Amino acid sequence: MKKEIKSLFKKYPSLRIKLKDVAKKLSINDEYSYSDLKHFLHQLTEEGFLTREGKRYQLKKLSEDKLIGRLQIIGQGDYGFVSLKDFRIKDVYISRKNMNTAFDGDLVEVILFAKKSGKSVEGEVVNIVERKRKEIAGALHKTNSFYFIAPDDEKINRDIYVPADKLNGAKVGDKVVVGNIVWRSQHLNPEGIVIEILGKAGTYDAEIASIAREFNLSYKFPKKVLNEVESISEEIPPSEIKKRLDLRIKNIFTIDPEDAKDFDDAVSIDILPNKNYLVGIHIADVSHYVKDDSPVYREALQRGTSVYLVGKVIPMLPEKLSNTICSLVPGKDRLAFSVIAELTTRGKVVDYQILKSVINSKRRFTYDEVQEIIEKGKGDFYSDIVLLNEFSKTLRQKRMKKGSINFFTPEVVFKLDKNGVPVEIKIKEVRESHNLIEELMLLANQIIAEQMKPQKNKTEVPFVYRVHDLPDKEKIFEFSRFVKSLGYHFDPNAANKSIQFQNLLEEVKGTEEEAVVNEIAIRSMAKAIYSTKNIGHYGLGFKHYTHFTSPIRRFPDLIVHKIIYNYICNNSEKIYSAEVLEEICSHASMQERNAINSERLSVKLKQIEYLKGKVGQEFHGVISGITHFGIFVELSQTLAEGLIRFKDLEDDYYTFDEKSYSIIGKRTGRKLRLGDKVNVQVIRVDEEKRTIDFILSR
Repeated sequence: MKKEIKSLFKKYPSLRIKLKDVAKKLSINDEYSYSDLKHFLHQLTEEGFLTREGKRYQLKKLSEDKLIGRLQIIGQGDYGFVSLKDFRIKDVYISRKNMNTAFDGDLVEVILFAKKSGKSVEGEVVNIVERKRKEIAGALHKTNSFYFIAPDDEKINRDIYVPADKLNGAKVGDKVVVGNIVWRSQHLNPEGIVIEILGKAGTYDAEIASIAREFNLSYKFPKKVLNEVESISEEIPPSEIKKRLDLRIKNIFTIDPEDAKDFDDAVSIDILPNKNYLVGIHIADVSHYVKDDSPVYREALQRGTSVYLVGKVIPMLPEKLSNTICSLVPGKDRLAFSVIAELTTRGKVVDYQILKSVINSKRRFTYDEVQEIIEKGKGDFYSDIVLLNEFSKTLRQKRMKKGSINFFTPEVVFKLDKNGVPVEIKIKEVRESHNLIEELMLLANQIIAEQMKPQKNKTEVPFVYRVHDLPDKEKIFEFSRFVKSLGYHFDPNAANKSIQFQNLLEEVKGTEEEAVVNEIAIRSMAKAIYSTKNIGHYGLGFKHYTHFTSPIRRFPDLIVHKIIYNYICNNSEKIYSAEVLEEICSHASMQERNAINSERLSVKLKQIEYLKGKVGQEFHGVISGITHFGIFVELSQTLAEGLIRFKDLEDDYYTFDEKSYSIIGKRTGRKLRLGDKVNVQVIRVDEEKRTIDFILSR
């Protein structure tokens, strides 16, 4: 309804109209919808979308202030969009020629052109308000008497010149960081000076440091942060233990990946006399050690999340906290925040407690070890593990019945040699042991969010939710058209689209097009974000959901710990205003996207490095993308993606048919579609340009 109201006022910008007339125009004639309409009109007025004079509502006039927003460059710089602070103009399209001297991420001032029929608002960058990137990494080159770096970031498509007297010891072939960047004219290249040498281009440490620079990731901790952490003792005072529920004698254990170093969640289970389960989810109590507005707190807030690059972690918290003091290592007393829930055999929560505790993990399991215990029926804590596994299956079935969607995004695992060079790539297998932990974490996150939901006769406390909006109608219709081209069915008009997604994803499970269908399905969805406004989580099918279970590696979880403890112990006293929390949510969501993009690049670079020694070899793959210049193929064994350029398709002249997601040969009529299985040969691997080129095998 909110979208319909906004559409109405956008369509008739000069409209001044009363509530009852808005109802008529939107064909609202029942009292419940009328009440909702009243609510949303008030909300849009509060948000500044509408103005109200007396009883009449009107679209708020555009501000005459400068139009300022962030430039997001798409692909390799052919075009971009500026997201304006004035939210009624969603995005302004900027062609390459109209970017002037702006880099991706810069805060810019734009002027608007007249909108062309059926097209986005178009504009031109006229001023750089603030540079996002003060430093840029790349390999140092020389041509004639000029030195320059080719930026690692593909969105920066201009080389940056470096005067010979500003190399600061760097040599051709080094991976360097350039700062003091000046770019005065679009007709000239930017200039800068070398401020740091990361190492020889192509070496493991240099590439990791380069990724960190490219995504503005804090690679090292400031001294004041390390000094504060150094002063924290690992020993727990007896006075602190007395304040907590003592669970040190309980069978509590962790289950994590083999290479994990920080263990922030542990689990336990008991059977009660009434045959119900008592399930414990015990989370590292990071909030006990990270005090508000301390150097560690401010640094964690800035970072927002830990970043997991291939073979390297850039943690949110210093190692002494993340891997030692807070980590639920076996055989050590550790402070925890426990969610202890009583559930029936059918997975219904009948009671729960949320309280601070002290635990002593009895065992550190890997996923593979737990899987072996499940399959062989014997091993350490066998009865507890089997009980937890059966219980997690019950929770999963219950969740799926309520409309939860289990998207499948395949991941790769690299085996690296001592120099960080990939020698093997495998696709990560998701097994029962993974699902066991996932379901218990989902349960804890739900319980915490349920505890904080607004209740009658209680003050509403500003809170951090993990939310996921409804999918966009246009994208759903587009997705339906795509899967139909592959021979599958998806009804975009179905009342319950969640069930439609479930059925489709189950149908493609195990097929070679499974990854492509899942990827396109995910793209048709909204992005999950953090917010103080609870709109529910569409993908999981939860009305109330938050993140509580990973405070070592996610800042929102740490904030949720602080809020929930204050709520339980201090009778709902607010410790953060809604405005402060919304800023934290926005920043954490941005940092999360940044981390995901850097992790994807890290994987891509290792895939490229692995394939550079495989030029000439043939591989099996699936067509994962089609554009006007070629087709992308994802290799089935390594998930590496490369391009078959039209110029390399020598058997025919192909044209791109956007409607059928395919290319069609003019002479032969040969059709290659998104999702088709193909055999390809690697013909080019360019580490600097970060590209892999294929040709179709004969």
